Amino acid sequence: MKNVSVIYYSSTGHVEAMAEKIAKGAESHGAIVKISRVQDAKVNDVLDADIVAFGSPSMDGNTIESNEMQPFITEFKLIPVEKKKCFLFGSYGWDKGEFMDKWIKTMLDYDFDVVDKYVIQEAPAKQDLDKCFEFGKRLVTY
Repeated sequence: MKNVSVIYYSSTGHVEAMAEKIAKGAESHGAIVKISRVQDAKVNDVLDADIVAFGSPSMDGNTIESNEMQPFITEFKLIPVEKKKCFLFGSYGWDKGEFMDKWIKTMLDYDFDVVDKYVIQEAPAKQDLDKCFEFGKRLVTY
């Protein structure tokens, strides 16, 4: 049985809705899932998981959220993750989702193995949430 950790930051509820569907998808395929807002997440939530799904909206300057998510991610600059598999997801407004490319580069620099990503514009529609559920199911197969 796979241990999946879903860690997210959400200011408007968009990323939270995505996180919940990803978690439900993974659970539907037998995973043990821990879902946490980043402000409640611990380093061991990442280290103890087989795969981690990180979620953040795009913020000013086309980056991930800088007060909670970025500091949490930065902790792994000095903590060996040894190609820990991760999936990145999030939403954006006006920046065309460019933050995701920067985030992927950061995660690769910190030795994560980014297996996939999913980014949407604005609020998730039903089909976006359905895709999140499918991504959650796929997390169990990596």
